Amino acid sequence: MIDDAAVSAGSGREGLRVEAPTNGVVEPRPISYWLDSLGPLPRRPPLGGDCQVDVAIVGAGFTGLWTAYELQRRQPSLSIAILDSEVAGFGASGRNGSWCVPELNAGLELLTARFGKEQTLALQRALSETVEEVGRTLKAEGVDAAFDRAGVLLLARGAYQVPLLREHLRSYQAAGLPDEYTWLEGSEARDRLDVAGVAAALYTPNGATLDPGRAVRGLAEAVERRGATIYEDTRAVRVRPGQPVVVDTDRGRVTAGVVVLALEAYLSQLRGYHRRVLPLYSLITITEPLTEDRLAAINWTDRMCVASMRLTVDYLARTREGRILVGGRGAPYDYGSRISSAREHHAATHAGLRRTFDEWFPALKGTRFTHSWGGVLAMPRDWIPQIGFDKSSGVGYAYGYTGHGVATSNLAGRTLADLITDRVTDLTRLPLVSHRSPSWEPEPLRWLGVRFVQRGMTRLDQQGERTGRPLQGGALVRRLSSH
Repeated sequence: MIDDAAVSAGSGREGLRVEAPTNGVVEPRPISYWLDSLGPLPRRPPLGGDCQVDVAIVGAGFTGLWTAYELQRRQPSLSIAILDSEVAGFGASGRNGSWCVPELNAGLELLTARFGKEQTLALQRALSETVEEVGRTLKAEGVDAAFDRAGVLLLARGAYQVPLLREHLRSYQAAGLPDEYTWLEGSEARDRLDVAGVAAALYTPNGATLDPGRAVRGLAEAVERRGATIYEDTRAVRVRPGQPVVVDTDRGRVTAGVVVLALEAYLSQLRGYHRRVLPLYSLITITEPLTEDRLAAINWTDRMCVASMRLTVDYLARTREGRILVGGRGAPYDYGSRISSAREHHAATHAGLRRTFDEWFPALKGTRFTHSWGGVLAMPRDWIPQIGFDKSSGVGYAYGYTGHGVATSNLAGRTLADLITDRVTDLTRLPLVSHRSPSWEPEPLRWLGVRFVQRGMTRLDQQGERTGRPLQGGALVRRLSSH
């Protein structure tokens, strides 16, 4: 998987702003609500010079930490160093929408076409088991991450989304999972959650929400208790595959038998991996805590994950404290796969998310929002994540979750641990192992294509919302966005 003999990464670090609330809307805060709610984050010491370990992991997010944890379970004697240019959980792991669900962004139809029905079914079952595995492990390690298996509610807001909802249901039926979702007509859907304009819904109990900030920081402490060392403020500048593998950092050199690249969207900043994933922004805004009476007024009495069938993506969740989170895409792709904190605070997208809240819940209009933030997710060219370990180079990797990484990163960590310790298991037989997506197109074709799809999907959603009719036209946009 390593395209060059050496890969290098920039730090991706930029200044974060803190501003005071104005007229009920809060400007960007440090990193995310999740990490901000933990108070000042203590900094672990950086690497203090050259060192040698059995395993070096680049990236202290969910993928890197789950991999370390699972390696420790299999071989407790391993010496493990985890390197991060910031703090543990600084990236998507500490910023996401709190969904822990058994889904990939690649739909079941796509997975079946690529891997066949039997392999797809095995993958889906493994993902379903992963949701419970996350909750079970966090509890075993004493991590209070507000894990709540309340399920997932998918909504068709307006008639134009009903065919998309039926397609989703049919894909599960065709894959051999006819009982995964329950169909709800409009009134039944509103009994579950009173959202304006809902025509129908699908519900599955197989999904959870959690506090990702507490989860990732708690997991970091768990791997430290088991003997791993996390070096923060330590930027990997080059990885030299071989036996041994060498990681050159701005603080010293790490020599290891195995190196795991666990960078997700930041993988796009590595030479040799620049076109492997596309960094796209997902933005979030979150309300003040709402009283139980106000939440009961919209029937939101549990903590299920909620989304509609909009092509441009929206997702909602409720926290343990009674806040409502609204997230979605919209910030434009930057030329050359550049990652910039400015896009994480894209004002127009955050304003659109607040409008979404008002449109969904008219009874809650005027609710104050306290935090707005964003982060980058990694999208492979065919939307399918990749997990693998190349013994000859000593390099392992897992990436490409496209916004579905909270559960999938745990599956990846367990799979990588089996691959690295040379075990043949049901996980190592999954189709994600050693799958290789095609590279994204070079610039300027990449920028032109991505922006064309982003704008086209927005137009299709606007057309459906305006006319109320099933989507017409846009065949090229939908085809380019679905593989």
